[in-house]
Amino acid sequence: MKTTKTLNTTKTNLNNAIPVVSKEHLLPFILVTSLFALWGFANDITNPMVSAFKKILELDNFQASLVQLAFYGGYGTMALPAAIYIKKYSYKKGILLGLLLYAIGALMFYPAAVYQEYIYFLIALYVLTFGLAFLETTANPYILSMGDTRTATQRLNLAQAFNPIGALSGLFVAQTFILGALQSDDVDYGSLSITAKESIRATDLMVIRDPYVALGVFVLLMFGVISMVKMPESVEQKQTNIWSSIKRLFQKKRFVGGVIAQTFYVGAQIMCWTYIYQYAELLGIDNQTTVYYAMLALAVFLLGRWLCTFLLRFFNSGFLLSGLSLAAMGCTLGAIFIQGITGLYSLIAISFCMSLMFPTIYGIALEGLGEDTKYGSAFLVMAIVGGAILPSLQGMIMDIGGPGYDDVRILGVPEVNFSFVLPLVCFIVVAIYGYKAINYTKNDK
Repeated sequence: MKTTKTLNTTKTNLNNAIPVVSKEHLLPFILVTSLFALWGFANDITNPMVSAFKKILELDNFQASLVQLAFYGGYGTMALPAAIYIKKYSYKKGILLGLLLYAIGALMFYPAAVYQEYIYFLIALYVLTFGLAFLETTANPYILSMGDTRTATQRLNLAQAFNPIGALSGLFVAQTFILGALQSDDVDYGSLSITAKESIRATDLMVIRDPYVALGVFVLLMFGVISMVKMPESVEQKQTNIWSSIKRLFQKKRFVGGVIAQTFYVGAQIMCWTYIYQYAELLGIDNQTTVYYAMLALAVFLLGRWLCTFLLRFFNSGFLLSGLSLAAMGCTLGAIFIQGITGLYSLIAISFCMSLMFPTIYGIALEGLGEDTKYGSAFLVMAIVGGAILPSLQGMIMDIGGPGYDDVRILGVPEVNFSFVLPLVCFIVVAIYGYKAINYTKNDK
């Protein structure tokens, strides 16, 4: 008994002594981690655009949700080609191509604003996320490979902790340089003449354009920096047949379950962070002020990410995942059935519960995949398409009684409240995966 206790203590001390990031990988780790902030910025400068485009272009909720369909649809399109590319070439080349596509998409906002066509903005977002698909397909497994496998999930959680920092920056820019400058928010837009609307529309679309163009220029600068730095490559250089790899991947229950869980998780995250503006608007809170609530959601998300990264040293990742999923379900029920500001705070609290989910699902699903990791990573990035499909479904629920947010009551609550039943379903799926993951081992099929 004493011997067993001594062995367990020695094992714990050994695990604690393993560095999360070694000195030799520190600079590449910092550079790749900066990409997590970079796509977080793109995500959260875009979330408020659903509400902004709705007002400027006079769209219904479903039409406005096409912003997220275009943005996250790019992941589903490009993730697998990205994996094939980095498998053939290298992580560094995958990052560089991703940055180039990211910059092109952002710069496309300039002609989109000139022509004042919604479809052009959607195409620009679609191309931009081609780049993000490359970056995420590359960066996540790259971070996992930068050190001991026993600290891989911790390392990914640490890198992912910088994602909400970028997201907060994106929200700040959206609030300060976009939402605060939109003329369509300051007038009774629906009562204006056609000429007055066209004038305001042209001005507001240029307001949206400028931060994206500046972002494109910054991304090109990042391209230049990373192109000049020597980056380590994975020790795994064996070329594998893609179809053989895919066949092996879909024979592993933990991987397939991870793809399903990730699809629903990302859908839940995007729904909660996109429709907080509509939820708050029903309470009489304008979009610019709602950004403060969105920032609070990201702040608790960041707090949760750092806390969970620490807790993963002591608790099974599946246990934490299932526990936080149950907590998220409780908060979501609060957002649905508690009306008023308390319901809004319940919606914000969901972000704390979500903080652990993406990187932990990712780490659990990819563990032990070996030579199939890059293709496995691609499917997990493709799962981000959940953020394209589910928000559109939620927009359709909100349109049941009309384009407003309280046109009809469902189960005694406005349709915007009831629409959060979709994130509730998503968290149930994640909770089931977390419960199953508690007993997973590297050899699980």
